[in-house]
Amino acid sequence: MTTYTVETLDTPDGPFTLVENPEGAVVAAGWSADVEGVAGRARLAPADLTAGACRASAAVRAFYAGDVEAPARVPVAQHGTAFQRAVWTALREIPRGEVRRYGELAAELGSPGASRAVGAACGRNAVALFVPCHRVVGASGSLTGFAWGVEVKRELLTREGATV
Repeated sequence: MTTYTVETLDTPDGPFTLVENPEGAVVAAGWSADVEGVAGRARLAPADLTAGACRASAAVRAFYAGDVEAPARVPVAQHGTAFQRAVWTALREIPRGEVRRYGELAAELGSPGASRAVGAACGRNAVALFVPCHRVVGASGSLTGFAWGVEVKRELLTREGATV
């Protein structure tokens, strides 16, 4: 059985829980103190978790200290379909301070009619902050669809220098 390390940090946006695999890749993360809920997004059972210090916690602290590039340097490990993995890779390529509409991201991936599938992949993203699904907005530019709340999404984009 693989054991995953879990750590919850205090951030200006509330508690932030990290879950890392033994290799140090983030497998789940989100703004909640509900460890089981965050880990459950990666389909991990409570028996798989152990409290400890995560390597990625330094990147979270750096992000909140102003180094908005820090999360991009952290390895992640998510399981999903080929399309979901393509969306997650594309999300990591959106520059800090910029946003994309769901339809724009779908077109960039060669599937211009797949804006809903892009939204579904964003919703399935278990490693918030490290795979920045908060950088995707609705067709009108509105802040929609963020598992951790629209206010957290707004704050993240503001910290990154995006116009919201």
